[in-house]
Amino acid sequence: MADWLWVRCVFGPHLQRIHRPPDQPRTESRSSRRGLNYRPRGLEKHTDSIIGWASVLWSLSYYSSPLLLGYLYRKGYICSSKLVPVGQYVGTALVCLLGVACLRGWGRWRNSEYVQFISILEEAKKNHTPANKRKLRCYDFDFSYWPVDFSWKEVSNPKMSKGGVSLLKPEPKLRGTADNVLYSVRTLPCHIVGYLIAHSFGRRMLYPGSVGLLQKAMRPMLQQGQAKLIEEFDGQRNKLVACDGNEIDTMFVDRRRDGGPNGQTLVICCEGNAGFYEVGCMNTPLEGGYSVLGWNHPGFGGSTGVPFPQNEANAMDVVVQFAIHKLGFQLSDIVIYAWSIGGFTASWAVMSYPEIQAIVLDASFDDLLPLALKVMPESWKPLVQHTVRQYMNLNNAEQLIKYQGPVLLIRRTKDEIITTTGPEDIMSNRGNDLLLRLLQFRYPKIMTDEGIRAVRQWLGASSPLGEASVYSGYEVDDDWCTSVLQSYQADRDVSFPWSVGEDMTLEGRRQLALFLARKYMRNFESTHCTPLPAAEFHSPWRL
Repeated sequence: MADWLWVRCVFGPHLQRIHRPPDQPRTESRSSRRGLNYRPRGLEKHTDSIIGWASVLWSLSYYSSPLLLGYLYRKGYICSSKLVPVGQYVGTALVCLLGVACLRGWGRWRNSEYVQFISILEEAKKNHTPANKRKLRCYDFDFSYWPVDFSWKEVSNPKMSKGGVSLLKPEPKLRGTADNVLYSVRTLPCHIVGYLIAHSFGRRMLYPGSVGLLQKAMRPMLQQGQAKLIEEFDGQRNKLVACDGNEIDTMFVDRRRDGGPNGQTLVICCEGNAGFYEVGCMNTPLEGGYSVLGWNHPGFGGSTGVPFPQNEANAMDVVVQFAIHKLGFQLSDIVIYAWSIGGFTASWAVMSYPEIQAIVLDASFDDLLPLALKVMPESWKPLVQHTVRQYMNLNNAEQLIKYQGPVLLIRRTKDEIITTTGPEDIMSNRGNDLLLRLLQFRYPKIMTDEGIRAVRQWLGASSPLGEASVYSGYEVDDDWCTSVLQSYQADRDVSFPWSVGEDMTLEGRRQLALFLARKYMRNFESTHCTPLPAAEFHSPWRL
């Protein structure tokens, strides 16, 4: 048995932190639940360092292999007489690394903390009981070794299939078979280049958090954030498997037993393009006393895969299913909260699950294309359009208008990321376009040219004083606007779009347009990446 334990230590995961002893009661005070970083002893520490450097060298050689192979070929080293010695050197290096791994296993085997951990991990894999899961959650280790807590296969859902869940895609414009073939041949180079861009630097520019080097640089911060969620908020880490096979790293904080007014509501958080649940927007609803479920994009943190739109939607789907079938929340108890690019998965969720209570979008945009065109050369415009629409079509507005429930948009008045000309031009903020698109769909008779003009004037005010001046300039009567909308809703009880305003005066439509704009959008005077204070996180307006 001891021999097998040593083998498990050789091939076991890297242990990073012990959040609390497995036999310590979870009901103790927060101060007594502080954990500590795992401290490997001398032999394990040094051998682990050697293996780590070997991994770095392998990564560098892998990414530089095209250049390296070209150089070796030019120098005449790519031949059978010289490849044999190289193979021998590689084989010797691998044997040496295997020896180093065995020595590391020996060092782990002599460490009682690691032996206790590996025994708990093996037991949790054999018997996935709640008691074993509680013990395993006391450790932070390589998430690829974490046993699966929930899979999309556990429920029957028409949205989930081997092909992935549905996405809104641009409809192809075809005229005839001959034209279609000629068009395909003519655009083949564009397809190839677009594919290469999307799967190389394009995806990494769009989601820098998926870059391994950035994650390594942020690892101490991520470990500290995860320790805080687990040790101070009693967070529960879970591994979910989406329908595309990607493993999704999640963190759940349950406030239902705290007795607070917001604990019965679950806020599912969707992070930005360099955000992780460990240090992201989860903290805002946590400070507000809500139950919170955070998750990492595919390729972020412990999640596997790459963050293309289809993978993102698949991940969001299994997160919602997990909240319903494992955590015990109803869709009407769930609020989706997203920051920045997280608006894509958030809008997909409410489009696909219309019974969700509400959605809050912070510093989000209507469509990725205008923002992509901003950072690329003008001469690349046709290629950028094709690449975005084909591979990175984050069409938030198209998805959001499919949702009938309450919506709150939070606009950063000094946003430097989702503006097309700069933070000084607040009218170039794509959050404005998201608001206008939503209002035009829901209230088309109100959002005529005059209504749009009034709302644009209100959006152009960059200060609360300026907004109030525009609002009072149009003499908006909040009580009258509320009564008009309530009367329309009571008489018809119809879904959007509404025809309210079709028999109204020009002044009445302007008042309603400004009233609705202020209800659907709130301004927050800050830049794009400033954390949203809990006081700014509100439930969306309900008529």
